[in-house]
Amino acid sequence: MHQLSTSQLQLDLQATNENLATVSAEDIIRWTKNEFPEHTVMSTSFGIQSAVMWHLLTQVIRGIPVIWIDTGYLPKETYLFADELTKRLNLNLCVYQSNVSPARMEATYGKLWEQKDLESLNLYDLIRKVEPMQRALVDLEAKAWLAGLRQNQTQFRKQLEVVNQQGDQYKILPILKWNARDIYEYLTKHDLPYHPYFDQGYVSVGDWHSSRPLGLDDNNERDTRFHGVKQECGLHLPTTAEEAQSLDSSQL
Repeated sequence: MHQLSTSQLQLDLQATNENLATVSAEDIIRWTKNEFPEHTVMSTSFGIQSAVMWHLLTQVIRGIPVIWIDTGYLPKETYLFADELTKRLNLNLCVYQSNVSPARMEATYGKLWEQKDLESLNLYDLIRKVEPMQRALVDLEAKAWLAGLRQNQTQFRKQLEVVNQQGDQYKILPILKWNARDIYEYLTKHDLPYHPYFDQGYVSVGDWHSSRPLGLDDNNERDTRFHGVKQECGLHLPTTAEEAQSLDSSQL
């Protein structure tokens, strides 16, 4: 479409999102491939329904770097699930971890997740997730970042568009407007696996110490994460600390 290189490309976000408002997830990925023939990455958490985005992506773009931030605190089942799907879908997996080991972090700050306050949880996420992700984006020279966020997951995500600008990247969200039924039907249609914790009542899963099954009092899936203190891990929030903290509370 554009004749500019990805390093020069400047999108008109309003016009772009108007053009993509009614197209399919597959077409959004095709648009991404055309606009950003190089320097496109995808992120994954190997969560409950991650296979949907991987399958959609691999039908259109093969060999794309898939960034996985391994916090060192994931359940054993997540690591096994990751191995299974990496082989099945032939993912070009790029694993990044914090430069601070779990043992060193605990020696320095204690078990931050046990403190159950916003400041401690944000520091944990900064060390274990945000810093490694920012390093991955720089290492891979990412210009476009595909992610499987959905509007009905958190208050912050409700305001997102299909194409957004976050830092130096354009973040593209092909299944932003999908709901739980859309996810289930796609998984069923393509005979895709889901995370084994789903059968234990989990609708979202991250680190073993900060995830739990869905309860009767939970309003949405992200209430089961981070002890109910917040909804976002920080990877998808604005880049300034002030903006991120204002959008991070589960009380929004």
